[in-house]
Amino acid sequence: MTEEKKEEQSPETQDAIKEESKRDLHHELYEYKDKYMRLLADIENTRKRLQKEKEETIRLAVENTIADFLAPLEQLENALQTTQKSSEEVKQWAAGFQMILSQFRDILHNFGVLAFHSQGTTFDPHLHEAMEIVETDQHPDGTILEEFSKGYKSGHRTIKAARVKVAKKSAAATLSPTLEEENNNPQNR
Repeated sequence: MTEEKKEEQSPETQDAIKEESKRDLHHELYEYKDKYMRLLADIENTRKRLQKEKEETIRLAVENTIADFLAPLEQLENALQTTQKSSEEVKQWAAGFQMILSQFRDILHNFGVLAFHSQGTTFDPHLHEAMEIVETDQHPDGTILEEFSKGYKSGHRTIKAARVKVAKKSAAATLSPTLEEENNNPQNR
């Protein structure tokens, strides 16, 4: 019967059916092409994300390994500073170790790891670890008075916080206003 129906349909009707079928196929082809392009974009984004995560993981592993070597390097620096008052023979040995220390510093520099100076700056908990707090009126609150051990950074990331002594306003200065502040207060006039 279907053949009889086809024969009964006019050529215009058959052309319209073919045209509609052709449009449906084009629409379906467009949808598949769109899905394909989206999948390609997703795959490329995933590839880039995985590459970035891999690079970040490697960078963190290198920084963590370097961080483990910083304490012994600081101990070597401290030991070499004490050799200045030693005998000539010890000074010659120290010169050799100083060269080795210089090579270690070059390696740190090549990896972008730099020591930063803290004394005289303001305490930043992202960069410093307060080992001692001293009450004083001679320095602004939060000023670093002494650096016990260096801090190291790689880019914007702190690898090792500097250990420091920090100034804090004395309790007497913060509780009682100074004579000058009392004289300038309009309520006291």
